[in-house]
Amino acid sequence: MPRLVIISNRLPITIDTKDGELFYHPSAGGLATGLSSLDKDYDRIWVGWPGKIIEEEWEKPAIVQSLKGGGLVPVFLNRFEFEQYYEGFSNKVVWPHFHYFTQYTTYREEYWDMYQAVNAKFAEVVNDLIQPGDLVWVHDYQLMLLPKMIREKHPDVSLGFFLHIPFPSYEVFRILPWRKEILDGLLGADQIGFHTFGYMRHFLSAVYRIVGHEHSFGKLTLGNRMINVDVFPMGIDYEKYAHPENHIKENERIDPERFRKGGTRLILSIDRLDYTKGIPERIKAYELFLQKHPQYIGKVSLVMIVVPSRSGVDQYQELKSEVDTLVGRLDGIYGTFDWSPILYFFRSFSFADLTALYRAADIALITPLRDGMNLVAKEFIASKNESQQGVLILSEMAGASDELTDALTVNPHDANDLVDALVTAIEMPLEEQSRRLVSMQEKLKIHTVKDWAERFIVEQTEMAEFRNYNAKSLAVGSPERELLLSKYEAAEKRLVILDYDGTLMNFHNDPQAVVPDEELMNLLDALKSKKGNKLVVISGRDKNTLEEWLSPLGIDMAAEHGVWIKRNDKWKASPNLFSSWKDDVRPVLQHLVERTPGSFIEEKDYSLAWHYRKIDKGLGEKRIREYRDVLSYLTANLDLQVLEGNKVVEIKNSGVNKGKATMNWLNRKEYDFVLAIGDDHTDEDIFKTLPDNAFSIKVGLDQTVARYNLMSVEDVRSLLKDLV
Repeated sequence: MPRLVIISNRLPITIDTKDGELFYHPSAGGLATGLSSLDKDYDRIWVGWPGKIIEEEWEKPAIVQSLKGGGLVPVFLNRFEFEQYYEGFSNKVVWPHFHYFTQYTTYREEYWDMYQAVNAKFAEVVNDLIQPGDLVWVHDYQLMLLPKMIREKHPDVSLGFFLHIPFPSYEVFRILPWRKEILDGLLGADQIGFHTFGYMRHFLSAVYRIVGHEHSFGKLTLGNRMINVDVFPMGIDYEKYAHPENHIKENERIDPERFRKGGTRLILSIDRLDYTKGIPERIKAYELFLQKHPQYIGKVSLVMIVVPSRSGVDQYQELKSEVDTLVGRLDGIYGTFDWSPILYFFRSFSFADLTALYRAADIALITPLRDGMNLVAKEFIASKNESQQGVLILSEMAGASDELTDALTVNPHDANDLVDALVTAIEMPLEEQSRRLVSMQEKLKIHTVKDWAERFIVEQTEMAEFRNYNAKSLAVGSPERELLLSKYEAAEKRLVILDYDGTLMNFHNDPQAVVPDEELMNLLDALKSKKGNKLVVISGRDKNTLEEWLSPLGIDMAAEHGVWIKRNDKWKASPNLFSSWKDDVRPVLQHLVERTPGSFIEEKDYSLAWHYRKIDKGLGEKRIREYRDVLSYLTANLDLQVLEGNKVVEIKNSGVNKGKATMNWLNRKEYDFVLAIGDDHTDEDIFKTLPDNAFSIKVGLDQTVARYNLMSVEDVRSLLKDLV
């Protein structure tokens, strides 16, 4: 088993000082539970802040030594660092912004400076710990710059990151002044995990729009690395809540009856004090419920537990005052000597009391305005293992709503929606309550917190193995690369076939950005000049562009996927081609351009292409779906082919492709070494025509018939340099 290095803002312990002595207490939490339940064969090291500002220098070495035996490594923060990095950037910038409360976001440069500094402080500690073969797993929004910092020092380490809060939509995320730096930091990881598909989709959209990296089914390719972006919904320790009696102290008891009062139905609400939880909105909706349905006055009570949090932040102090006022007002209007409409507790509860409340409650009212997951909803469902009675009312803005589809989902901003859900829950037949509970419990039994941690680690391990496999294929110094180079040097007659865009030059929205640079021109010239070499560039570009760019080299070329062939300095068109069909197809493409500002038509001698490289990829693909049938109908009887490429749709004569173009050189001479490199699916036609002993190389990680892979344009140039 590899060693697992876990990094989070907090260590899973709390430190207390009493009479000059240090005392350590384990901290409860889903992350600590999940990671502690992993296979014991993992040698775990956990890096994080110990949760206490250490004022006395003598305490630091004592803490380091005390924690070492448990595999815990502290990162010490002074008070100023804590205030600027944690209370500042983490909780006054990232937290409100990622939860869509941009009115609370504080854009202060000094917060950002300290966020960078503390992430660098974590990196300094971690970089000294990492060993070859380690799996590194970074957690949450306080450390989003850390993956890149680790990657710079340890380029080959297997590195994962999980975000435990929502990732906002692109339109919200883009407001952050430091948006690009945050994305660059996260993209240092090999695997990035989110609770829901929505968060994952928002992240990939931001990556594409802000830093220009496109994904393929959640996979991003950056240089010579592939990054897996996926959904890993966090679970709970199901058995702990289903059978809490096995996890309490001897002097504690779980007695749901002590929370019931006669025939009063209990509605349970549990939150940490936070503006994202929708506590005032919930109280107002409950008051509206009593107004609209007075028959339930005296028959239901809302048990509302609010756990203190971030008391030093202004918004939280104001929120506490608002909640207190709303509770007092509601109690004053409806309360009697023997009944309170709302039972309000501003404190935390023990595990025994908490599970007793879960079991006693008839309804759980969990309505955050925005929440990454919300494990309270899952704990409530698991705790109903014996009674099989109870209804969960859950905000559709909580990540858990994607899994708990048998809950009554509500819009937490719609008070009438909450009122209707409360009535439905109160009147729901016991048989339906049981059916819904059992259905949700079956999911929670499978997708536990242990399963969450194991699946993330397994996929990260597979990513590491996959990366190593691909790096092994044609990596510098690998047996495969050495074989290619040795056969190349031993050969007397060599054919080298190269695609252009995405192979020799990175594909870019700006057409001028793909003009060959001096390094490439010198490299191709040296490759062409080597004795025994025949160099050919086969591209989808038009012949005039290729002629302008590459004619000084004096090499053979194929343009428009083989419509035009240049051999011995002469261009010749493929036979039996016609272009009269353009008059029928051009109006369709023009309509596409009119409907899609930013797209454009490229007209070649025997083909038409609609490009959408300058617009949103999703919009371009939507337009393709809309027009695919029309184009297929127009071209069906004209011996034409509709070819979908990288942000382009091209209509061309069906008898032309890069494979047939390749035969112009393969059929004219016997070669004892053949090499072809391409990145697009149009290059697959080249690979299919090559002899069995040829070296075919796909740039990227898409499915291919090629024998080998290179990850990037930079890797292609590196190989070509070895050939000259």
